[in-house]
Amino acid sequence: MKNLLFAAVFLSTNLYWSQYTDFNIVKEVKVKNKGVIVSAHPLASEAGAKIMKLGGNAYDAVIATQYALAVVYPQAGNIGGGGFLVGVKNNGEKFTIDYRETAPRNASRDMYVDKTGKANTDLSQNGRLAVGIPGSIAGFFATLKYCNLPMEKIIQPAIDLAEKGFAITEKEADMLNTHKVNFQKHNQSPIPFVKDTPWKAGDILVQKELAETLKLIQKEGAKGFYKGKTAALIVAEMKRGNGIITSEDLKNYKVAQRKALEFDYKGNNVVSMPLPSSGGVLLAQMLRMASFENLEKYQLNSTPAVQIMVEAERRAYADRAEYMGDPDFIEDKTSYLISDDYLKKRWKSFSFSKATPSSEVGKIIKQPKESTQTTHISVIDKDGNAASVTTTLNGYYGSKVVVSGAGFFLNNEMDDFSIKPGVPNMFGAVGGEANSIQPNKRMLSSMTPTILLKNGRPFMVVGTPGGTTIPTSVYQSIVDVVDFKLNANISVNAPKFHHQWLPETVSVENNFPESTISELKAKNYVIEKVKQIGKTEMIVIDENGNIHAVADGRGDDSVATE
Repeated sequence: MKNLLFAAVFLSTNLYWSQYTDFNIVKEVKVKNKGVIVSAHPLASEAGAKIMKLGGNAYDAVIATQYALAVVYPQAGNIGGGGFLVGVKNNGEKFTIDYRETAPRNASRDMYVDKTGKANTDLSQNGRLAVGIPGSIAGFFATLKYCNLPMEKIIQPAIDLAEKGFAITEKEADMLNTHKVNFQKHNQSPIPFVKDTPWKAGDILVQKELAETLKLIQKEGAKGFYKGKTAALIVAEMKRGNGIITSEDLKNYKVAQRKALEFDYKGNNVVSMPLPSSGGVLLAQMLRMASFENLEKYQLNSTPAVQIMVEAERRAYADRAEYMGDPDFIEDKTSYLISDDYLKKRWKSFSFSKATPSSEVGKIIKQPKESTQTTHISVIDKDGNAASVTTTLNGYYGSKVVVSGAGFFLNNEMDDFSIKPGVPNMFGAVGGEANSIQPNKRMLSSMTPTILLKNGRPFMVVGTPGGTTIPTSVYQSIVDVVDFKLNANISVNAPKFHHQWLPETVSVENNFPESTISELKAKNYVIEKVKQIGKTEMIVIDENGNIHAVADGRGDDSVATE
């Protein structure tokens, strides 16, 4: 009897540990000569750190973390979506990888417009017709040439997490419960994200089908996703509804390696993502316009600082709507849009006395409420290689469709096109012809993975989720550190604000200074309080090589070290 009891306890203990129930959320780390990684979930950050301990560099770690996020952070982490990577190697080489989703070959300009000419945003945001061709797996394999380890090792932590299961956090439980009805609406087959009783913190989420999908990639490489069994399951999922992705679409998907967008900001070399990310262009515009007013004279979230920054945001986002899209399909006007001559003309209408009406920089169109979800990873290894990666399904859990038999969510990125010029997407962003739907075209994005260099070495690695609030949060992060001389912790966790031209509203977090709000209202600004803007992941490295890594306090975000 005693032996049987010991065996039962031993089995129970083994099961407990094998299911990844013991992990810590680490919000801040200060180290030197070690690799660090910051992501939206402690288990994902730990997966990246584990790979660095096995001899991987920053790029090995960032792939491992992305795979792990697809398991432990399913509302945004993904293999059924896409993203952007900005990298700076320790030899000074800069590169970007664009694995943004693309429109299927059967997509058309008016595919979401009914016979009366009305745009149906439900079709572009929910269900199978909302899905763009996933780019994440192709992006991971494109990153592999910068890595030390083979993909078979890099992917293993994610396989373990999916197969053995892990304890979900309270925030993830709330999310799964909130979206249960949508999961049931858009999935005919049982999925692991739905159960009879409500989810609660500590419940174990096991994803056997996803584990098998990852094993197929481990064994067969990228073709284990874009061809064969998994591709067939994706196409079969399309046929269950009104989806249009074909096996040819999957087979023909290609990543794009683009020249990084670089510009100087007060002696720092800013390296960010070019189009089809609007983020890098917006960042350059906003920082340069704000610099005309010597921001360093002011303080964090003071009225003059916020007004300067908001007015720069207003003008940049008006340009986003008119000029920005996939550079393979439009004339890329980036060099003109970020030039001093153009931006000085843009800034002439700025006045400290009052808000600039948005009608002076574009046509007013009624906007919907915002909704935001993406995820970001910042990493630097002990040798000084850095990566900033933002990846997304678009909305929470993307299209809400799980590929039956494969176990992963598909994106709803088609909504990031201008489904009808002048009609805002789910984030309130307005677009025109530059971002209209065309087959094989990449939809415009707000993702802004960014690295700052000082004297040729990484000084800051930064990014955030948040839809159209992404560029403004990265903008504020840079200003906080460079102009206001604040440390990474204060910058990440200080109350944030956001303006995007339309709607005519400045969003501020609930804990934003009331005195600044009152003074802005007196200048005719319309203020709206919101619960949260973004979840910034930041690493700052000083001239002595001391690393300060901070995970945003707004979520379960966590830092891990090598």
